[in-house]
Amino acid sequence: QVQLVESGGGLVQAGGSLRLSCAASGRTFSSYLMGWFRQAPGKEREFVAAIRWSGGSTYYADSVKGRFTISRDNAKNTVWLQMNSLKPEDTAIYYCAANKGGSYRLEHMDYWGQGTQVTVSS
Repeated sequence: QVQLVESGGGLVQAGGSLRLSCAASGRTFSSYLMGWFRQAPGKEREFVAAIRWSGGSTYYADSVKGRFTISRDNAKNTVWLQMNSLKPEDTAIYYCAANKGGSYRLEHMDYWGQGTQVTVSS
């Protein structure tokens, strides 16, 4: 069982930065693939970024590639999402998720956090 708690969301101007954190409980955190997803009002939840248990492999949606960076520290049971050059279209609720398998597809994630709001003003 893994419990996930996100933090770090807020209101920022376009071009600014935010760093989201996801604190995980559970002794097997290091064996999980971790991902970030987001859901904007009226839209489907979508993939943002993912990182494998070793931290050696990362994956990004095309819309955030080059602007967002996902990282993790297994000793601290924490995953971060550094978001730079934010745009109004990045406004959404951001969710942390975990998958014991190797997939970062939304439907394959086993555990979800409650989400944190990110609002980017123009």
